[in-house]
Amino acid sequence: MNSAPKLTVESYERLVAGLRGGTVLTVDYFVLMTGDEGITPDEWDYGTWHEPTMGIELTMDPGVTYSATWNHTFGLYGLELYRAPMSDFLLNIGNPGGSARISATDHPLWAGIIATPIESCHILWSDQEYGPAIHIPEAVQLRTATGQVWIAAGRSAGDPSSGLFHLGTDDVLVAFDTETAIHAGLKT
Repeated sequence: MNSAPKLTVESYERLVAGLRGGTVLTVDYFVLMTGDEGITPDEWDYGTWHEPTMGIELTMDPGVTYSATWNHTFGLYGLELYRAPMSDFLLNIGNPGGSARISATDHPLWAGIIATPIESCHILWSDQEYGPAIHIPEAVQLRTATGQVWIAAGRSAGDPSSGLFHLGTDDVLVAFDTETAIHAGLKT
């Protein structure tokens, strides 16, 4: 990943709060490319949750782009949101061994979010003790009148069908329902 601008707790909270009232128009996932030649997009759709390993890009009305990716600005891996395209953070998009850009805009789980104003958005900070003044953003939750989504730094723990998750990893996890979010360890 390329270097990202330095976030503070205050600037991150302002950035996320600024999503309120906005409308998501498109969603792109960035997944690793695997296989012998590094050209096969990794699996990402696991039913009620998705694992776009490197991050997601949200294009908002009126054409503003946000990227949600994992990073360690706050000391450990957490979910970080930036007002910038994913190309500012990833190298080799679309190239063997890099990341594949996958459109998720038309995926049925995004239907309650796409083209509906965001009514609430907040950061889920880790409640684990990492030392004084260390806050780790585990996820960002967005809610509209017709849907909700948690975008988190995390991944499945081993076999994705196990239903076990790890938070605070160098991966991105997207959950669409409260049960999955709670099972993943996210506060709701």
